Amino acid sequence: MTDQSSDTPVDLGAMYRQSRLRIAMMVDEAVSAIRVPATPAWDVHDVIAHLAGVVEDVKTGNLDGVTTDRWTAAQVERNRHRSVTELLDQWAADAPMLEDVLSSPKGAFAFRAVLDIHTHECDLLNALGRPSSLPSPFLNWSGDWMRTNFEQSVVAAGLPVANPNVTDFDWFRGRLGRRSEAEVKAYAWPVDPTPYLDVWFIFGRAESSLDESSFGELSLSES
Repeated sequence: MTDQSSDTPVDLGAMYRQSRLRIAMMVDEAVSAIRVPATPAWDVHDVIAHLAGVVEDVKTGNLDGVTTDRWTAAQVERNRHRSVTELLDQWAADAPMLEDVLSSPKGAFAFRAVLDIHTHECDLLNALGRPSSLPSPFLNWSGDWMRTNFEQSVVAAGLPVANPNVTDFDWFRGRLGRRSEAEVKAYAWPVDPTPYLDVWFIFGRAESSLDESSFGELSLSES
């Protein structure tokens, strides 16, 4: 999958780096044990262990089972003894390599890392009781991709194209498993959404609502 849905060039490395820096500003040892409702098996420390572990695995070429539960669980387990501060330092040291690749003409192959980091940024904001806010360039890019991918998947499933009228934020959070089935069915669909649900969810359904308090688009100066 690539950035196939937009004619506007995007700097995926800059998007990743800005999200990484925002995450580094919001977490420390004091919040490390707080549970993350969006990933109920993980606490804040585990999310940071995963994010730092992804970059470590990319750096070392440990990509067997990439994106699987087994792969991410191994990242959390091997980093369990490290403090949040140590993980942030490791991540900061390793990430420029990935960010440079993402900013290069060949970076689109690794675009999942950009979706993943922004997903967990929102997960952490939610866990810490803060409104979920993401920069408009990311929301525009991810929303565009989510719609195009959904339409292609709908056609492949033999269904007529029928998109819900929701924000880019809800496209992003909804398709990546941060909305329950009931929440997605309550979107403003032009048709009965039931036949579309299996196509809609890329990473499964949330068991219950995250009650994300609100969201706003960050300005470039804030990001």
